[in-house]
Amino acid sequence: MEAKQWSVQIYISEDGDATHARAVLTTRDTAALTGRGVAQRNPGDRPIPEIGDELAASRALDDLAVRLRDVASADIVQPAGPAEPSRAGW
Repeated sequence: MEAKQWSVQIYISEDGDATHARAVLTTRDTAALTGRGVAQRNPGDRPIPEIGDELAASRALDDLAVRLRDVASADIVQPAGPAEPSRAGW
């Protein structure tokens, strides 16, 4: 059995009250896949940077998961080609 390793790097940047995160998945077999997330601090909230980091990163990972499912769905459909006509009516 072959063991595989996939890596996800999360890049976080802040711009005022907004925190942006980018989650990049790299595998041996495919090009990098990227998910993005943003967290916006309410001006009335206390400035706790870790909360923005956590929210933005979790949203980027969620976006990455959706994109990965889309890639898998496309991979499932592509090799199958068009469906064969039904013979039930013959």
